[in-house]
Amino acid sequence: MIDNKEKMVSVYAEASPNPESMKFVMNAVLLPEGQSVDYPNLESAMESPLAQELFNFDYVSRVFIASNFVTVTKNSDIEWVKLIPELRTFLKSYTEAGGPVFNEGFSAKAGPQTTNADGSVASEEDEAISKKIIDLLNNYVRPAVEQDGGNISFKSYDKGVVTVHLQGSCSGCPSATVTLKAGIENLLKRMVPEVTEVVADGVTV
Repeated sequence: MIDNKEKMVSVYAEASPNPESMKFVMNAVLLPEGQSVDYPNLESAMESPLAQELFNFDYVSRVFIASNFVTVTKNSDIEWVKLIPELRTFLKSYTEAGGPVFNEGFSAKAGPQTTNADGSVASEEDEAISKKIIDLLNNYVRPAVEQDGGNISFKSYDKGVVTVHLQGSCSGCPSATVTLKAGIENLLKRMVPEVTEVVADGVTV
């Protein structure tokens, strides 16, 4: 269990490419490095008391938690400049008081599995390609995406098509499709010749 009790916690807000999402960076450990969880609604957040508390703010529509930051997505026309002080104060007070981020026994999901799009086990050749893709996503793409308050994870590789999952500020971001095609797809095509296309689970191009 991660314990931030009796520690002075600082929280500052960083804008993300998604105008509806704000990244709140903290000098506290919320999850082990490289792990993250995404809650699109209150019902999905039963394992996280912190996320549940954030959903109590009626303008919060999504909560993404990573190693040292929380990305909050709003569903209100109220400007962030009016919401940030309230959220910063809450996150600081909650964390300093030792409020639980997750329930006892919680563990983030294991790393990506090298499967085909239909869920079947990948061939040795596809598995080798998948591992190259995962390494590229982890080393070159994810750090940049995390800077913007989101996350990208590998879902599957099948017949040249890479499917990824976007979380946090990337979900519903107007520029996500452009980034996916102009940035990530070009990188993977260049580094892994077998890749012909990159698509995001649930994102329409």
